[in-house]
Amino acid sequence: MPTSRRPRATPLAVTLLSALGVAAASVSAGAQAPQEPVPPGFTKQDSMIPMRDGVRLHIAIYTPTAMSGPLPIMLLRTPYGIDEYGREFDSYLKELAADGYIFVFEDIRGRHESEGRFVMQRAPRDRRDPKAIDESTDTYDTIDWLVKHVPNTNGRVGELGISYDGWTTVMAMLDPHPALKAVSPQASPVDMFIGDDFHHNGAFRLSYGFEYATMMETDKGQAHFAFDQYDTYDWYLGLGALSNVDRRYLHGTIPTWNDFVAHPNYDAFWQRQTALPYLDHVSVPTLNVAGWWDQEDFYGPVTIYEALEKHDTAHKNFLVVGPWNHGGWADPDGRTLGAIDFGSPTSADFRKNVMVPFFAFYLKDRGTGDFPEATTFEGGSNQWRHFDSWPPKSGVSTERLYFDAGGHAAFSAPTPVAGDSGFDSYVSDPAHPVPYRHRPIQPTYYPGPGGSGWYTWLLEDQRFVDHRPDVLTYETAPLTHDVVLTGAVSAHLFAATTGSDADWVVKLIDVYPDTVPWQATPGMPGSGTPSFGGYELMVANDVFRGRFRKSYTHPTPVTPGAVTPYTIDLHTQDYRFLKGHRIMVQVQSTWFPIIDRNPQVYVPNIFEAKDGDFHAERERVYRRGAQASYVEMTVERAPTP
Repeated sequence: MPTSRRPRATPLAVTLLSALGVAAASVSAGAQAPQEPVPPGFTKQDSMIPMRDGVRLHIAIYTPTAMSGPLPIMLLRTPYGIDEYGREFDSYLKELAADGYIFVFEDIRGRHESEGRFVMQRAPRDRRDPKAIDESTDTYDTIDWLVKHVPNTNGRVGELGISYDGWTTVMAMLDPHPALKAVSPQASPVDMFIGDDFHHNGAFRLSYGFEYATMMETDKGQAHFAFDQYDTYDWYLGLGALSNVDRRYLHGTIPTWNDFVAHPNYDAFWQRQTALPYLDHVSVPTLNVAGWWDQEDFYGPVTIYEALEKHDTAHKNFLVVGPWNHGGWADPDGRTLGAIDFGSPTSADFRKNVMVPFFAFYLKDRGTGDFPEATTFEGGSNQWRHFDSWPPKSGVSTERLYFDAGGHAAFSAPTPVAGDSGFDSYVSDPAHPVPYRHRPIQPTYYPGPGGSGWYTWLLEDQRFVDHRPDVLTYETAPLTHDVVLTGAVSAHLFAATTGSDADWVVKLIDVYPDTVPWQATPGMPGSGTPSFGGYELMVANDVFRGRFRKSYTHPTPVTPGAVTPYTIDLHTQDYRFLKGHRIMVQVQSTWFPIIDRNPQVYVPNIFEAKDGDFHAERERVYRRGAQASYVEMTVERAPTP
């Protein structure tokens, strides 16, 4: 959520820039960002408008100076501050601005210039209480004021936003104002315990959760936590157990951290926050947008689409997934991400060819409205594809990629081999956790030269963990034909631990051929760059905390030594593993410090664990007979053994 889905960490402009890999400048607590100049072609008006409970929210209205007739309103609501939104007319909002809209930006309740109390991802209200408020009622009241007080509108309103701003867009859908005619929630979180910013399958996202919460709740502005070490891997390791956080640094002053500690399981607190129970109808046409390499909120937008799709009888629910990180479609171009070149300006293409036509049809009655159900970018081949459902229901099959002895993997069940134990093992030591990206690991919102590697870590070459004794690797032979992954991916592990709890991290990786020649760098005669020989590109990944294997609400210890099945959702993908490449799977039990360290011996609340509770344990992954571990994937063409 921080610069991506839900809590992001900076004003929208910074949020979007962060999503693009541009470092956000540190803003001191309480300081106001300088006013941005009004973009050419617009006039600006600031207003404080009343909500139903008397609290006033701050809005900025940008009206085109040249209007040939009434225009729709485009609304964006954010916790990050609206003073810098004007610069988005040169990037994220460029094509919409050229198409003609009145733009309204709003500081949500309790943030920046708006009155009231800010609550991180305020839970939907109790509808039995006529005085209750939430982001849905604030949006309704805002739109009601706008259509009554803003001149020269056609009476229609659209809403969009990225990350936290995408979540406020989802909230607007729950009880929409009659004038709200189209929405586009983009990279919105939907469940902060199951798969978005703060937890994945119950495992706490430490560095992100800590740094986002301290940034958002230090003041109405955004103040970054002052690390005294450049490599936060060392800082978090030196921190020790999570119980040291409040004692040493926060002292109970950060409400969201207090919530983390008080609610380590999927209890009523987290269940109230999720929007999924309310997505039982398609209230307005909805364009859901996600990025395949979103480092913050990939689970949310796809899950929102899937929930709405169950009720989409009028064909008004659409999905777009592109080759982007969190909010990467706001990039002016979008041709590259990290070291990967996708061969076309994917971000600009999406805004021009998908986002603009979508809003134009529903807000201006322009176009045919014949939109594909799903528009996805196929990595590997680097092409946009269109589907009448996602995942596709025809032309696909389910295949299993099995783990085998010697680090091999194949699309056929392994056969017994004399002398083979049938499992692989490693020691997982919380004192020496596997880093989740290349070190040094800068702070998430590092404002220094070069910015933070946070924004592109999902595309980093995974060779940095090759040959670690606590990472298992399984790899196919070079593919004899393309394997097209189109739909669901999941890992099925049969594993055991000498402890009573364990984390399981699974990564699906595209291994490029080693025999790739050097290529000249465009515009620099005589120079060259190595072109991905042996590059290990992560295609899908996630973590699962063993204590939640039966229930997220009621965790239980793992039986030491018992072979236990785990199913780990690796979500969905559209990716082509090219002929000559290899498919790799890596398995490990630490991913630090994006995921907190599991003590590996069951404690009721890991947030209250002490330093002495952490133990090294031996983990086993089985790969024979009824206990054969594998990755299941939906493919367009069934691979041969």
